[in-house]
Amino acid sequence: VQLQASGGGLVQAGGSLRLSCVASGLTFDDHSMAWFRQAPGKEREAVTVISGSGGTRYYADSVKGRFTISRDNAKLTVYLQMDSLKPEDTAVYYCAASRRPWAPPNPYEFAYWGQGTQLTVSS
Repeated sequence: VQLQASGGGLVQAGGSLRLSCVASGLTFDDHSMAWFRQAPGKEREAVTVISGSGGTRYYADSVKGRFTISRDNAKLTVYLQMDSLKPEDTAVYYCAASRRPWAPPNPYEFAYWGQGTQLTVSS
């Protein structure tokens, strides 16, 4: 299984950015997908999770109303649309896949990880 994340960069506060993660080596819609992030000196935290079918989503309180997760099972891709970005969103963002169609937002539930992409939000 490979997960290839892309789309990070430098953006001003209030701006938008979209991350993408392309998967290979798995039956994509059998797996829930998630975005986690890790800021310097902090633990990795779950940002959002989407079920294999796309019908169920979880969002951390800190991103509700600003971030949107979606997936295109035909393209084996999960997206993270990030709007109204804040400096505190600055982190390395990781996409991850669980072994099940739904998994709770816990890093231990996710078996496969991408390489991470850096998001920096300037004030």
